[in-house]
Amino acid sequence: MINLKSSAEIGMMRKSGLVLRDLLLYLEEKIRPGVSTKKLDEFAYDYIKRHGGTPSFLGYGGFPASICTSVDEAVVHGIPGHKRLEEGMIVGIDAGVILNGWQSDAARTFPVGEVSEEKRRLMDVTRESFFEGVKHFKEGGRLGDISEAIQEYNESRGYGVVRDLVGHGIGRKMHEDPAVPNFGVAGHGVKLQRGLVLAIEPMVNMGTWKVITLDDEWTCVTADGKPSAHYENTVALTENGAEILTL
Repeated sequence: MINLKSSAEIGMMRKSGLVLRDLLLYLEEKIRPGVSTKKLDEFAYDYIKRHGGTPSFLGYGGFPASICTSVDEAVVHGIPGHKRLEEGMIVGIDAGVILNGWQSDAARTFPVGEVSEEKRRLMDVTRESFFEGVKHFKEGGRLGDISEAIQEYNESRGYGVVRDLVGHGIGRKMHEDPAVPNFGVAGHGVKLQRGLVLAIEPMVNMGTWKVITLDDEWTCVTADGKPSAHYENTVALTENGAEILTL
């Protein structure tokens, strides 16, 4: 069941989203060669708690950390550990915040030092495809309008759009209806209505769209070992159109 949010409820989600936005900006400053992904997770936990929130991911389904740290070929759900980042890597940081009972969810892919032009372009196109999708988040439209726009933007540039993982509705729970694929057909799917809040999150691979899950039962990686990028925001459909709550 889809739970539409009132203006007041979206206002509460906006507050959660601002904490998350600033967390990701804070973590961006900490990303450098030599830092461990576990240290980034510690920074995130401390930041969220200091700002009155709770990490959405910590303990969710048994996940052992406050953020996901997905390096190079890892698409999503990478578990922070003692691995140290190296020059030229890219790292996806996915995080969620609960503030006063309301959730926000967002992700960014960051360069570690200087990265190749190929990786830079992958990150740029993934981010740009999110905004192409948001252009179609309009009252009276269909969910497939968003999905097709994201898919076309990426595939026309030679990238693979992950099929096995999708975005989602969000509110008091991190994952609510509807599922939000990054592929689809315009004019199909759920009708877009005011009060709908979605986590829209392109997951884009340099090669094949196919992915596999590692033995830790969390980390999802590209099937061909090529890099992947992830960009996500929590977005509400208001009387003024689509509002990005985590940017």
